[in-house]
Amino acid sequence: MPHDHSHAHLDPESGDRRVSIAIWANALLTVAQIVGGIFAGSLALIADALHNFSDMASLVIAFVARKIARRPADSTMTFGYGRIEIVAALINYTTLILVGFYLIYEGGMRMIDPPEVRGWTVVILGGIALIIDALTAGLTYSMQKGSVNIRALFLHNLSDALASVAVIIGGTLILLYDLRWVDPAITIGIALYILYLALTEIGGPIRTLMLGNPPEIDSDAVVQAMRETEGVRDVHHVHLWQMQEHEVALDCHVVLNDLSWESIEAVKAEIKRRLKDDFGISHSSLEFEDERNSHRDAELYGHG
Repeated sequence: MPHDHSHAHLDPESGDRRVSIAIWANALLTVAQIVGGIFAGSLALIADALHNFSDMASLVIAFVARKIARRPADSTMTFGYGRIEIVAALINYTTLILVGFYLIYEGGMRMIDPPEVRGWTVVILGGIALIIDALTAGLTYSMQKGSVNIRALFLHNLSDALASVAVIIGGTLILLYDLRWVDPAITIGIALYILYLALTEIGGPIRTLMLGNPPEIDSDAVVQAMRETEGVRDVHHVHLWQMQEHEVALDCHVVLNDLSWESIEAVKAEIKRRLKDDFGISHSSLEFEDERNSHRDAELYGHG
């Protein structure tokens, strides 16, 4: 099956401006929510503020990662710096998980002894937070489709917007019915949603950093396509991994039959064409062996 690895790219400088705006907006919102949460006695508001603070930190990490990732390869980083965005995404998802567990703990403590909460402060600041969260999510929406780094940010901001809606609902219920237990209950709900988002998304960056093959590419199908190339007897020592988020690489040993050794360049060109056209693998390193002098009992995958 052919795989489409093309992505719409936003101008880097324009993308940087968007992230910068989002950083400042979240910084101001975080300060306002913490002050307001302490004044109102609302853990839900403080929980939302902590989530926004983690967003701000994530935005800063993503902003720096975007800058570093554009540096060209050099003698110390021969694959380039693109993987820094994968590292940034992993840091951001890990932060989300830690924040989620902390909020569950704090919410549980507040459920035991719900404090008095100033409902109007919660509703007003929750409304301001919703506007800024929606703005930040909008700024990163078009950028997240082609970047796991920015996708981590977008999910941060999307969960923030939903959390702000929950905070507003909680403040309204406190105003109307004095249901003080609603505030920590909403906090726990926000935390569970944060954990769900983080735990379902963190596997991608981990897989990439572990040099796993791209999940959309079937390694066995790649091997079969190479084996079916005319002149190829077998392949072994196959390594298939993502160098960067959208750059897939392969290296392997290719065993040629005796009749094909004279046409090695033609065989190599055909294998590379198949890899690129059928699987989107544009970077491949192939080592050729003739069948009489090939490795015996070599592993198909890995280098054992």
